[in-house]
Order: sequence, then structure tokens, then C-alpha cells
Amino acid sequence: MASRCLRLAALLALTACPGRAYQGSGYSPLEDDEDVYARSRYKETPWCSPIKVKHGYANCRTPQGEYYKNVLGTRCDIRCQKGYELHGPQQLICQSSKRWSGKVLCKQKRCPTLSMPTNGGFKCLDGAYFGSRCEYYCSPGYQLKGDRIVTCMDNKVWSGRPASCVDTEPPRIQCPSVKEKTAEPNKLTARVFWDTPEGRDTADGILTDVILKGLPPGSHFPEGDHKIQYTVYDRAENKGTCKFLVKVRVRRCVKLNVPDNGYIKCSGDGNNYGATCEFSCIGGYELQGSPARVCQYNLGWSGVEPTCAPMNINVNVRTAAALLDQFYEKRRLLIISTPTAANFFYRMQLGMLQPAQCGLDLRHVTVVELVGVFPAQIGRIGVKLLPPSLALQLRLLLRIPHYNFNIVVMDKHGMDKERYPFPATPAELFALIDNFPLRKEEMKLQAEIGQSCP
Repeated sequence: MASRCLRLAALLALTACPGRAYQGSGYSPLEDDEDVYARSRYKETPWCSPIKVKHGYANCRTPQGEYYKNVLGTRCDIRCQKGYELHGPQQLICQSSKRWSGKVLCKQKRCPTLSMPTNGGFKCLDGAYFGSRCEYYCSPGYQLKGDRIVTCMDNKVWSGRPASCVDTEPPRIQCPSVKEKTAEPNKLTARVFWDTPEGRDTADGILTDVILKGLPPGSHFPEGDHKIQYTVYDRAENKGTCKFLVKVRVRRCVKLNVPDNGYIKCSGDGNNYGATCEFSCIGGYELQGSPARVCQYNLGWSGVEPTCAPMNINVNVRTAAALLDQFYEKRRLLIISTPTAANFFYRMQLGMLQPAQCGLDLRHVTVVELVGVFPAQIGRIGVKLLPPSLALQLRLLLRIPHYNFNIVVMDKHGMDKERYPFPATPAELFALIDNFPLRKEEMKLQAEIGQSCP
């Protein structure tokens, strides 16, 4: 009974104290103390989940420097590691909802996709992400221009210069080996053949131009060394070149000398294999030895060396034909026939021919005089006298009148070319003879050696 009275008295005492409670608030001082304690304990207790930034880190600041970095009101600055970039807000705040104010993610930085070089490619270790190394390569025949290896950098740019594959290698072409050829007999050239070399481009295999410098295959090459060059170009204007020699040889004998008082006329080059050299003598000389010699394969000349000896006319032959045979292909004949030595035309003719002796010799002309009438007739060739019978035979053979003045002009083949019944001037005779077939060649040879009359 006594205890119940004590509790009642205490309750009344509390009720009677107006400064110790809020009327109608339902709040008691005890309860308030407990709330303050709860709040203090709440602020120092981790509230949001701990921040973990993969490939990054958070720099957090609590409101009052609390120990835990995830209490209510904590602010965290988010940073990413090198090579990563932040996706989300740069700062997070721990909210009363026990959640951070946003979501963040550090993603690996990525460079732009590399362009594939024409006629080449690239290989990468880790795609196009930060730190990845990519190596360029080119197809066979192409060379890399730029940096071979590039790296994705932190600024999301590839290091180095852009790479490209260019065709810098020249095309290849193989020429044949040296071509040697010996000229055929009596020729100064040789026809040489070879297979046209084919170029090959190490890149795309396409050639734009093939240029030949020199004679083409199948041509006739003169004696000597001839450089042949082939040049090829590819589409990148690179060029490849190859060269070889065509060597043409002419077998040659020792050059022959012109005989004294004679001429020489050779085919070809004068001393090449197969060349033929023909010899002749000037007027008043006859050839002794081989009239023609040939350069043989063994580089020796056929026949024997010719000489020109003073012509020796045999006037003691039995017939006029035998006498004329001595002049065949050697001399032309100017036969003067007169019935007497006192004949006016005869004396006039001799007077005109005497100063023209050089022109007669130059034209290989021998003067034969037939003077008188049988049986008192004689013949003369220079200082040699013909027997009367031989002089008679000559008149009969050539049908020369006995009783009249007459001139007969014969060529080297014994052909009767012209007759004059009266004296002929040297100019007339020379004009006639200079038109004879063999005379043209003689004049050419005489001009070459400088033989002429003053």
C-alpha cells in the first residue's frame, strides 16, 4: 500500500512541473535524448555501399571527416586509370536513400578503326583499344610507306604516320647472254636472232611499256659490238632494264696491195672472207700471175700474187688471129691502114696522135700501122715490125681496103667498133672509146688512184 502511494506521488510531481514537458506534444525528454544519440550514431556509421571503380579510383570527402568514406553526405571524385575514360558523373554523393547519386564506369579508351591499306593489311594485338600495337604489312612486291607499328595512345589517336603500300620495286627482266655470230662468205653483216625477253612485275604483274633500244631480233648486224637494251615499266612507273651485246665478227685476210702499174678491184670490203679481188694493168703492161684472188676461210688468198710487166708482143706468130689474141681483154686496137707512107691523111693522123700518146695509154690503146700494098707492105707496132705476110693477113681478116686510107677501132674483146675513111681527132677517138662497156670501170679505178693525163 505504501509503494503504490509513492509512485502516485512521483507522477503527480512530474505533471505539476510545466517547464519539463510540452503539453500535447507527446514528446518526453527521455525520448529526445535517445533520438539525439541515435542520430549521432547514424552519421558515423557507413551508410552507402563502398565505392569500387574498376580501372579507376574514388577520392572521397566526408562531411565532418568521419572515418568511413561512405557515410551519409560523403562526396567522391571519380578518376580513371590511364587508358580509360569515365562514363558517368565525375562526382558521387552518398544520399539518404543509401544510394550514391549516380553510376560510373571506366571504359578502356578506343582509337578509330584503322583503314586497311591497299595491297596490304595490318594485325593488332588487342584490337583498337588503348595500348594495342598494330603492325602493317604489304603484299609481295609492295613496300610499306609510313610507320610499320602504331600504338593506340591515351588521347585515342594512333601513333606514327598513316601507312600505305606502294610499288617501289622495279619490274624484273632477264636478257639473253652475249650473242656472237660470224658473217657468211662475201658478207659484212650477220643476221642474229634471239627470244624477246619478257618482263615480270613483282607487284600486280602488269607492265605498261616494253622499250627496245637497238636493232630488233632478226636484223642484219654489221661487224662490231652492238649494245641491245630492253626497258620495262610497271603501272607505278618503276623501270627495269637489262642489256646484252651482239658481237658480229668478219673473217679477214691480209689486205692485198695494188700491183705497180696496175689496178685492183675487190668485192665486199676488200679482204673479208669470200671477197674476190680482180687485177688489171695500165696501158702497155700485161698481167702476170692470178687475175683474181679470193679470201678463203683459212684467212689466206687463193692463187699467186700478180704483177704488171711491160707488154711483150710476139710479132713472129703465124696468123693474124694469133696476133690479135695477144690483145684480147688487155688492149684496144687503133689500126691505121694507108697505101703509102706519103699519104696525106696518114701523115696528118700520125701528127695528131703523137701529142695524145698519154690519152691512148690511159685508154689502153695500141696503135697498129699497116703501110704499103702487097707485096711491098709492112706492119708496125711501136718499134716492132710485122712480117709482110702477117700484115697482109691482118688486112684480109679485118677486110681493110688496100688502096685507101682507113682507120679501124677495136675493143678489148676484138669487136670492130668503128671505122673512119679520113683522119679522126684524138677528141673524137677518146669520146668513142670512153663509151665502151669496160671503159667505165677503168675510168673509176683510174680516178681512185689519181691516174690522169696532164
